[in-house]
Amino acid sequence: MTAWGKQQFDNNKPLNAPEGRIVPVGDSNDPLSKCDPLGFPRNVFYETRGIDFVQTPRRVLELFQYQRIWREIWTDGRKLPVNVGNDAKDSVDARWYGYSIGHWDGDYTFVAETAGIDPRGWLDTQGYPHSEQLRTEERYRRVDHDNLELIVKIDDPKAYVKPFVTKPQVLKWNTKREVDEQMCVPSEAQAYWDIIGSPGAK
Repeated sequence: MTAWGKQQFDNNKPLNAPEGRIVPVGDSNDPLSKCDPLGFPRNVFYETRGIDFVQTPRRVLELFQYQRIWREIWTDGRKLPVNVGNDAKDSVDARWYGYSIGHWDGDYTFVAETAGIDPRGWLDTQGYPHSEQLRTEERYRRVDHDNLELIVKIDDPKAYVKPFVTKPQVLKWNTKREVDEQMCVPSEAQAYWDIIGSPGAK
């Protein structure tokens, strides 16, 4: 991590982390604990549960079971935004799931590039940060009929001294599964915090 990245990491107080970093729920500042969106790329690293893809002529939709949200990965030739969250004339606002474009690399690998990701999200449950400079590349490769391999490249010069690639993650096809409704409901989260997270909770 860069000095900035390490400072953000030290300020993040995760609920799920190796021993020594995990904190009680009442002390955590994990965005998930307040029902903020998981954001990207955390939603492909954690809480993936069910993921479906829908391919259309101009875009691929990635549907996520948790929070029942979707991403648009445009395949119509557009470019990623260059200016995010600044005063430039062509600047766009950062988004929890960013702006994504995609293309096929051969017959079995779909490549998605994403930029403009809201820096309030974490990369994972352990509190690794990212900045508005984050750019990612996902490679979804069909290994066989029932398995899809995902590898993600992280490139964020503000938070990390060099780009890195995640370990391969295998997504298994389950034709019998229905996409359940799994929501983080703010009123239920608040009730949980009142009972479990409050310093005076018994």
